[in-house]
Amino acid sequence: MMKVKVILSAVALLCVGFVAQAQDVKIGYTNVEFIMDLMPEMEQIGADIKDYETQLQTNIQTKAEDFQRQVQTYQQAAQTMTEVARAAKEQELTTLQGTLQKYEQDAQTSYQRKLGELLAPVQTKVVNAINAVAAENNYTHIFADSAGQAPILLYTKEEDKFTELVLAKLGLKMPVAPAATN
Repeated sequence: MMKVKVILSAVALLCVGFVAQAQDVKIGYTNVEFIMDLMPEMEQIGADIKDYETQLQTNIQTKAEDFQRQVQTYQQAAQTMTEVARAAKEQELTTLQGTLQKYEQDAQTSYQRKLGELLAPVQTKVVNAINAVAAENNYTHIFADSAGQAPILLYTKEEDKFTELVLAKLGLKMPVAPAATN
């Protein structure tokens, strides 16, 4: 019985060894945000989103100024108003304030949606380039080198510089780091 267990264990280890050797894993890493920042389209997207933000801010400011004028008018006339008129005007101002706050929230949502719409084609272009470069170079895994503040990939060989390959695929050049001055 003991011989059978030893033989089965040896066969299992041998099979695991063959499976491990059969799998060629090639892992690369890249920084999607870095690549996107180098895309020529990003300059126009930045200008477009800034214009859109300015338009939203102007509308919010106009509505806020109108609200403030109505509040000031109410404060000046409040002492001469009847109790019923004062209560009605306060209710109207409360409703206006709620409308203004909702407009501000809607503007923020609209801004995020517009930004997403503008970035979507660039993101698709970069992802397609990443997929193409990965397939052309036989990569099995590509990781983003950061997610927020924490890196996703803790170790990789220096020769697996996938970002440069993607930039080349997109026809972009890697910026030269400024020389350190002593």
